Amino acid sequence: MNDMRIGIAGAGLAGRLLAWRLLRTGYAVTLFDRDDGSGQESAAYAAAAMLAPYSETVGSGHALIEPGLRAIEIWRAWLAELEQDSGLSVPWQQRGSVVVAHPLDRGELTWFQQKLQTLTPESAADCQFLNAAALYEVEPELSAFSEALYLPREGCIDNRALFAALTRALTQRGADWHSGQTILEVSAGRILTTSGSHAFTLALDCRGTGAKAQMPGLRGVRGELLWLHAPEVKLNRPVRLMHPRYQLYIAPRPEQVYVIGATELESESMAPITVRSELELLSALYSVHEGFSEASVLEARSHCRPAFADNLPKISLSEGLMRVNGLYRHGYLLGPLLVESALAALHGQGPLPPIKCEGALFAREELH
Repeated sequence: MNDMRIGIAGAGLAGRLLAWRLLRTGYAVTLFDRDDGSGQESAAYAAAAMLAPYSETVGSGHALIEPGLRAIEIWRAWLAELEQDSGLSVPWQQRGSVVVAHPLDRGELTWFQQKLQTLTPESAADCQFLNAAALYEVEPELSAFSEALYLPREGCIDNRALFAALTRALTQRGADWHSGQTILEVSAGRILTTSGSHAFTLALDCRGTGAKAQMPGLRGVRGELLWLHAPEVKLNRPVRLMHPRYQLYIAPRPEQVYVIGATELESESMAPITVRSELELLSALYSVHEGFSEASVLEARSHCRPAFADNLPKISLSEGLMRVNGLYRHGYLLGPLLVESALAALHGQGPLPPIKCEGALFAREELH
């Protein structure tokens, strides 16, 4: 057992993954979160959790393909270890994703393909154009479309199954979990909550938008999603529908459940999903597959993703304090690399010089 005591503020995706990896290394870990073990209030719980390095590179302008593919391989190893620790299997897949557009929006699909093919030779090779016959072989039920792009190395993960497995693994590995805690401040070696001040060798701040008061430049970006049970739909992989105003994405889950999203608003409102957004999502969804007309809406949810000005995650480190934040829409895609980098910094394996966004995974900086 390592003598270093670590307190983690925030049990969302970053907090849970860091706690789990630290416990596996022999550290004593204490978690504080306003939520219970389910994590239902975290941004990562309300997510499609797609592993889409090609699509995200086109959409964000950051070079996420190579780091994203590395992170997917880490997920492959970690999920096997997590099943050993928790006894729970987390459904995930890397069977590729399909990008489609209706005839009037074909220019959006062409733009996506051209943008992707200008990035790297590897991305050009991995981006496959499908005619109607080839599309039928990949996704037979996308009969509303005569062409598509296929990105065979993308995938998705069942985020809620992941949270359940991490909850059990953390408990079984002896995490000291303080749920229902309002965190007031995180500073060097100290986490202040409504229940008192708690001292540690290292305080790890993973609160997402809850850390805004202590992290200048951090903002919330609103997203709205639907969960549907669609027994008449059988899609095998994530699907994106290109549109001039938005990209609808459909992420499959076990038992014919689908997570649907498209909206991304520069707003920090945590109000429920709007009627307009829900109508637009459902209308676009029906245009992809008529079987969605008979789907049951299981849940409609909105949340704010934490982001900095460059929309890349950031690790900040000083004596007794580390902050990990800004996962934005890249939490599941880049999460394993972010956690590994944080652990490397914790173990003193190299300095933390500023890294420019171009071609970089994320920003790392020293706190002063």
